[in-house]
Amino acid sequence: MRMLAYVLAIICVIAAVVYFTMPAGSLPTFMPGYDAGSTHIHRMHGVAAVIAAVVLLLIGWASSRSKP
Repeated sequence: MRMLAYVLAIICVIAAVVYFTMPAGSLPTFMPGYDAGSTHIHRMHGVAAVIAAVVLLLIGWASSRSKP
């Protein structure tokens, strides 16, 4: 569980960087918020991805502390 939480947190950080740096028209088509030709930056998607990464890191940290 700990390793899965860490891997998902890393994926969320990568997604957050993509959302903060690329306009909606340049996002990969499988990512939510893709809009062909749009120059809008999805800051709220990036913030949500950062929050998810922090939560997953805390889950990974908490699961590693519970083992003797």
